[in-house]
Amino acid sequence: MTKPELTGLDHLVLTVGDMDETVAFYTRVLGMTETQFTVADGSIRSALAFGRIKINLHPADAPFAPHARTPARGSADLCLLTNAPLDDWITHLQHCEVALLEGPVPRTGAQGPMSSVYLRDPDGNLIEIASYD
Repeated sequence: MTKPELTGLDHLVLTVGDMDETVAFYTRVLGMTETQFTVADGSIRSALAFGRIKINLHPADAPFAPHARTPARGSADLCLLTNAPLDDWITHLQHCEVALLEGPVPRTGAQGPMSSVYLRDPDGNLIEIASYD
């Protein structure tokens, strides 16, 4: 029997405390696009999109089922890739009044050596913006 293979990541879920604050941060600071979609029960949900990736947003006070065993705000650690120089990101983050936690620092990603800067979103999730060397 041949073992099946995974081919990529379609979406992930963030548990958020304030939907509007989260959408504002990810669109204004990180340049993502807010999208909404309708699920089988007819309810409308919010998501963020960039490239071919989608981040579904679940409210912390009423996460959609099924969900992680313990959905929690601020428990995510995301690495987002960029082609822009990290110095441009640092300038942009300063302009947006977003604190830089660390960086640029050398790291190793799925494809090899990269450089990264770190910040937090409104829920305290760790956001890494990385560029391959």
